[in-house]
Amino acid sequence: MIDILVPELPESVADATVAVWHKQAGDYVERDEVLVEIETDKVVLEVPATASGTLQEIIEAEGSTVLSKQLLGKLVAGEAPEKSNIIEEKALVADASPSVRRLMHEHGIDARQIKGSGKGGVITREDVDNYRELKNKNATPPQVDIVAAVAARSDKRVPMTRLRKRVAERLLEAKNSTAMLTTFNEVNMKPIMDLRKQYQDVFEKKHGIRLGFMSFYIKAVTEALKRFPEVNAAIDGDDIVYHNFFDISIAVSTPRGLVTPVLRDTDTLSVADIEKGIKALAIKGRDGKLTVDEMMGGNFTVTNGGVFGSLLSTPIINPPQAAILGMHKIQDRPMAVDGKVEILPMMYLALSYDHRLIDGKESVSFLVTIKELLEDPTRLLLDI
Repeated sequence: MIDILVPELPESVADATVAVWHKQAGDYVERDEVLVEIETDKVVLEVPATASGTLQEIIEAEGSTVLSKQLLGKLVAGEAPEKSNIIEEKALVADASPSVRRLMHEHGIDARQIKGSGKGGVITREDVDNYRELKNKNATPPQVDIVAAVAARSDKRVPMTRLRKRVAERLLEAKNSTAMLTTFNEVNMKPIMDLRKQYQDVFEKKHGIRLGFMSFYIKAVTEALKRFPEVNAAIDGDDIVYHNFFDISIAVSTPRGLVTPVLRDTDTLSVADIEKGIKALAIKGRDGKLTVDEMMGGNFTVTNGGVFGSLLSTPIINPPQAAILGMHKIQDRPMAVDGKVEILPMMYLALSYDHRLIDGKESVSFLVTIKELLEDPTRLLLDI
């Protein structure tokens, strides 16, 4: 008999919640196959089987609150009763992301019914969505009594995930414990777009990754933080802590909520290193594989609502940080240039800051510095 235990939780995490059991009592599992996911207020931890065998008992059901090293269930080691079917399904879902496996589990979908379109036949979220859509389309629509249907309407109530709860608490804390203001500006993105167009192919060929906008944003923010140390600081009681390093949090949207993994020492990273670092963090966030260490710290946050179409917003500070920069949708707008009207790709910038630490002059100057660096990327190379 093998005990299935909660992993060792980080010191900053008091307890956790059983999020999803991927197996039911009586199911056969292979060694290293994920049995259950444990959700903390920072990350999702996967608990794999330490040996091949049958899941005999589930002690802590989904939604239960558990502590470090607490007993979750029991596994009996042994051979599979129907090895071929188990191997077939394991091969289909072994490399699928946790969010995809969870989606199939929630809708009771057998992985063998779906043809994976990912690399090596891996099942993707799009595959699952397409399967569900096709299944619903082929189903014969029942005759519905409109009056009965209206009378039978109901709400669906589900518990808030721990991550969502923690995000809510931190946002409320930021609103209640900081003197938050937001200042705005706009930036002409044409110089950067022209630069990308000119060097995109050779950059990708040399570094193996596409040249995006985020690396320019991070470079500009890092340079601005060097010039305005108040923005790269935090309040600790009655003290101001000035950071002599540059760790920038990147806001990433995941199926479980917003997370802010940290890109560390950005002052030492090249444009290619920044692009690779952001891509790695985004993939881990999407697949629920971010570690606690990757979520801890950060002196300043960058968030890009423009990828969802946001034209303008007022981002909320990520405590204990003193400021957050929000980027938005790039949109062609008529602008006055040297007395003439030109159509330029413009983007609004929003800097929310804690007025207890950062004065209006510093906040506006910080944002103007970012604007100037983005509108003339050569400044980043010449340090002017």
